[in-house]
Amino acid sequence: MILKKITQTQLLVLTTLFLLLFDNYSFFSGLVKVYPLKENFWFVLSLGIVLYSATLLFLALITNRWLIKPILILVVLISSMTNYFMNTYHVVIDDSMIRNAMQTDIKESMDLLSLKQLAYFLILGVFPSWLIYKTDLEKRPFKAEFKAKLKTIAFALLIIAISVAVFNKGYASFVREHKPLRFTANPLYWIYATGKYINKTFNNGKVVVRPIGVDATIPKNTERKPELVIMVVGEAARADHFSLNGYQRETNPLLQEDDIVNFSNVSSCGTSTAASVPCMFSFYGRDNFSYKRGIDTENVLDVLKHTKDVAILWRDNNSDSKGVALRVNYEWYKYPNKNTICDSGECRDEGMLVGLDDFIKKNSGKNILIVLHQMGNHGPAYYKRYPKNFEKFKPVCKTNQLEECTQQEITNAYDNAILYMDYFLDKVIHFLKKYDASYDTAMIYMADHGESLGEDGVYLHGLPYFMAPKAQTHVGALMWFGQGMKKRIDVEALKAKSNRAYSHDNLFDTLLGIFHVQTSVYNKKMDILSDVDQ
Repeated sequence: MILKKITQTQLLVLTTLFLLLFDNYSFFSGLVKVYPLKENFWFVLSLGIVLYSATLLFLALITNRWLIKPILILVVLISSMTNYFMNTYHVVIDDSMIRNAMQTDIKESMDLLSLKQLAYFLILGVFPSWLIYKTDLEKRPFKAEFKAKLKTIAFALLIIAISVAVFNKGYASFVREHKPLRFTANPLYWIYATGKYINKTFNNGKVVVRPIGVDATIPKNTERKPELVIMVVGEAARADHFSLNGYQRETNPLLQEDDIVNFSNVSSCGTSTAASVPCMFSFYGRDNFSYKRGIDTENVLDVLKHTKDVAILWRDNNSDSKGVALRVNYEWYKYPNKNTICDSGECRDEGMLVGLDDFIKKNSGKNILIVLHQMGNHGPAYYKRYPKNFEKFKPVCKTNQLEECTQQEITNAYDNAILYMDYFLDKVIHFLKKYDASYDTAMIYMADHGESLGEDGVYLHGLPYFMAPKAQTHVGALMWFGQGMKKRIDVEALKAKSNRAYSHDNLFDTLLGIFHVQTSVYNKKMDILSDVDQ
């Protein structure tokens, strides 16, 4: 039944109640795990009342007679979707996740669409929004509405104050020890995260990129061949699913025979592509990196470019370079107009190798860095990430609704994608071997982040770093060296230290070191190859 002739305050009260009761399953399910109802019924009830009051307070502050319906409809629609993603994949909608979503292309977004998502949107989003739209609001004088709003705000503040005072010890514990729970408060947290994203992205004035490493040079050495290095940026490849790292399944059969150096203890800079990729190429390292610093400071590709002796090409089979390749040659290989190896609507990573010979020929005599950004193990549709002849582990999960599959089916699909990645990296190595006579060749592989496959009910990636499981931060990484490179790099010494703790922070200086770049921004201690380079 469509509500008729209610006040703005009544509409706020009813909408807030709907949001509390129908869009906060993740919050309350997590809450009762930490505070079992049998011992904490009144405190849990108090938290529900405080969440309701805080939401009502916020909505009362941002609405007026002209904006109340549009704002409430927008909040209800978005909350239905955040509810879906939190309930289905157990992700957190923070500013990093919002950035990741904003930088995801339509094709990747399509992988997330499902009938269940549509049901959430229609039942918890569109239907209540239609009711809000059709509701006839009483047109009261401004003074009456203003008084009513003040009463609403005062009432909400009073309820919050009383609840906190009565259960002060419980709230102190909640705030201090259970921060992850607050991330699931819907809609308050996604609204806060959106504000934080907007502030970081749009409220920093005109972006002026600060140059670094402008003093970079590569000393001439007539006895040394130019270098050809391919850097592969992996996608969602967790280290513990590499047989190179002791995984019980043979997911790296080809790399096992390629005389690679495997780094078994590498930590990512973030838990999403949008966070990790800019950070891993950055000068700052994870502890000092921020989105603003990422966009207003040059990265290692710029430093290499400053030498005027390294030709750089970035090829992308993912959404984009996340701002890293803005000032170097960039080619997008996500669609058949560029990528010649596509099947079942999916363009394969190996397609990025086609035509690279032309780029190398064009830059003959120069050092060359080629970055290949993989589609890799991008979820949740892992079964799409490999050609059918790589479906070794069966049965596989063939839906993006991961909760409908067994964990074994999800793992099977994911491991098949790792198996295809193994094939791709082996193909990169064989591509480089063709140039051993004229170049010192090398391949560096490093994944951007890991992936949760349903452990503890968590799927995909993107959790805040402090609460992310190791599955999202422990990433695959390895190197391969051609014959010329092996003459100056002690591969056995490198293998001996390959189990040390490294991170994305090491990539900046390792890329400079492998090209012999001399610059004030180079830190030898962070270069993985520094003490094995002869």
